[in-house]
Amino acid sequence: MALTSPALSRVRKGDLCSGCGLCAAISDGKIEMEVSDGGFLRPRQLAPLSGEEDRLISATCPGLRLAQPVSEGSTDHTLWGPVVQVRSGHAADPEMRRNASSGGALSALLAYLLEKKEVDYVVQTSADAGFPIGNVTVKSFGRDEVFDAAGSRYAPSAPLASLEAHLSEEGRFAFVGKPCDVAALRAMSRFDSRIERKIPYVFSFFCAGVPSLNGAREVLGRLGVKEGELQSFRYRGDGWPGFATAVSRDGRVARLSYADSWGGILSRHVQFRCKICPDGTGGAADIVCADAWICDDKGYPLFEEEEGWSLIVSRNRHGEGLLQRAMDDGAIVASQTDIDGIENMQPGQVKRKGLALSRIVAMAVTLKPVPRFAGFNLAKAARKPGIWQNVRSFLGTIRRIVLPGRK
Repeated sequence: MALTSPALSRVRKGDLCSGCGLCAAISDGKIEMEVSDGGFLRPRQLAPLSGEEDRLISATCPGLRLAQPVSEGSTDHTLWGPVVQVRSGHAADPEMRRNASSGGALSALLAYLLEKKEVDYVVQTSADAGFPIGNVTVKSFGRDEVFDAAGSRYAPSAPLASLEAHLSEEGRFAFVGKPCDVAALRAMSRFDSRIERKIPYVFSFFCAGVPSLNGAREVLGRLGVKEGELQSFRYRGDGWPGFATAVSRDGRVARLSYADSWGGILSRHVQFRCKICPDGTGGAADIVCADAWICDDKGYPLFEEEEGWSLIVSRNRHGEGLLQRAMDDGAIVASQTDIDGIENMQPGQVKRKGLALSRIVAMAVTLKPVPRFAGFNLAKAARKPGIWQNVRSFLGTIRRIVLPGRK
């Protein structure tokens, strides 16, 4: 019995936790997720783990290892991972398109699966009604519940913490999670055959990292709204890109632009594990969605309010089949787009993957535990930003490790 889990100790030593919650699901109540002083979800061990539980955590934790699969029928792209087809589109439902953050394609696919009874429910992340800046994992059984949960939630979430409960219940479900959540779920499927039987579809989205709850509190401070006065809070949506919007109990509404909320505040509060992540694009999902940002004549994304557009990437034949049916049945409006165009839509992801190797090397040099990443073509991706950006990234990562208070 492991009084202190060696796997969790290694994660803690390297500051490698993504906050997914899988260790809590594995531990049979011996681990729970709690908010740390830094504002992130972190595991707290309540009782000794068995050797088998600790080995299972070590084999599946995305803080310790991450593998990108390549399915039959897909192309392994250096930057974008497994790809069957790339499209730009949106939800056919205009309300869903507006309410969601990025054109509503992901939400429309979830609603479509429920309508066609291909799944009994969807496990996804939604705003916590009792803690508006926070998140909660919910089960959505119909279009209206998917609609209510739509919109980016730039705060910690642990959708895998309740995995065992869902697998033990009746019914099949679709799962939506961050790229690390999805990768961990795929890793766990090697040890639990129920996952493939009960979760026919797995979805993700392009992710630039998980900000601390302290980032949301800084946004509230900029808006002049006290946390205790909040009735509701949304990070994005109700437009594209939409505004960070705080509604107080007395009905006051305060808004901050996406460029100011994410670009100016939240992105500076992202946890360390996300800074070294080679998979911001959800390579292990069946389908992944993102913002299909409209660019200026120099190729830079514009963040002016428009009708939303989704970038939709099918990662395997299974996901492509679903997307084709959804388009044929009128749930999604989409057309093929050039894969090279993603670089202009998502320049931050190009930089993230291109600099991942330099940051991982910096961890090794400073004798920090280093996650095992497999299948991400990191050496090839590093050529994209070039040597000088990689040198700066390497030195900057060493500075963050040695002086953890520095951004």
